[in-house]
Amino acid sequence: MTRIACVLNPKARDGLSSRQWEKFEPALIEAGFEIDLHNTEYPGHATQISHGLSSENYEMVVAVGGDGTVHEVASGLRGSGMTLGILPIGTGNDYARAHGIPTPKGNKFPDMQGAVDILVSGTDRSVGAFRVEGLPAVGHKSIPDPEHHAVDGEPEKGGNMVRWSFLEVDSGVTSAVNRMKNEGKFRWIRGQLKYQALGIRAILGWKNQLGWIKIDDEPGQTFNFSGLFCMSQCQTFGGGFKVTPGAHPTQGHGSLLMAFGLSKLQMLLVMGPLEKGTHVGKWDKISMRDATRLEVRALDENGEPSNDAHNPTMFVNVDGEAVLTTPITMSYHNGQLTVRGAEAIPNN
Repeated sequence: MTRIACVLNPKARDGLSSRQWEKFEPALIEAGFEIDLHNTEYPGHATQISHGLSSENYEMVVAVGGDGTVHEVASGLRGSGMTLGILPIGTGNDYARAHGIPTPKGNKFPDMQGAVDILVSGTDRSVGAFRVEGLPAVGHKSIPDPEHHAVDGEPEKGGNMVRWSFLEVDSGVTSAVNRMKNEGKFRWIRGQLKYQALGIRAILGWKNQLGWIKIDDEPGQTFNFSGLFCMSQCQTFGGGFKVTPGAHPTQGHGSLLMAFGLSKLQMLLVMGPLEKGTHVGKWDKISMRDATRLEVRALDENGEPSNDAHNPTMFVNVDGEAVLTTPITMSYHNGQLTVRGAEAIPNN
């Protein structure tokens, strides 16, 4: 039998993951896997578990959950050479989708066997990741303060925190959405409908502010941060929204989407096109380009880039976790992770 370790987040998908696992486990055994199961107990636990497993004699370590669980397991495995497998039973499942792995439809998983088959005989791919450094976000009554993970490396500036992104980094109205999701708002709504409800609430409460962005080695520019930016290696996030259409995990760089200077009405109107991936170029305010480095800062009273945070806070999502705030820097690094996916993946 093939020995694998499975890291399960029993709280993923608002607790439905545990019941889905009861269906997956016999299918994995039938496929010839010997399973060591590890349940996570708190944020960051999957990173600790997977890092400890990365040097063990396993065929692969499988993240069982959503994008948050995948991010933590990938962070623990990064640089080890151990293969990451994914059983996507979380809310978003966008990283699995980018690797051609079947995902749930509502409360059902119509192609569960397809996901198992990929673990058995899928294609292993080497992919890159973004190193992201910024100020740690302050916690909430339902969210503990983010903690430093030794596996992510030390920050270059004191007081900062480092995370690695395998799916996407975003800020603006989208990071406000994820912050509210993590705080438990609209907990009773599931799937993509939850993100739509949160998006409307975030847009109606949005307060405009200016910011400074530097892309690669180009001069910095000032923008009205009413909208969003997203640096991604995958086409979708937020449960299937095609935010960076055409992106894929083996492209060797980031796809940077910038949508700035939008009115609240335009932010509401762009939600449909974002879902379909038809938003790029809209109103001449939404653009997408290749990039490998990004720096984002607030402006001081003289209009110069500042080392202080935005006020109100500009949360920065790293793979769906609103863990950092501006100012931030991010840089792309090749060959950080090996992922087992489908023989063919979207856009590649």
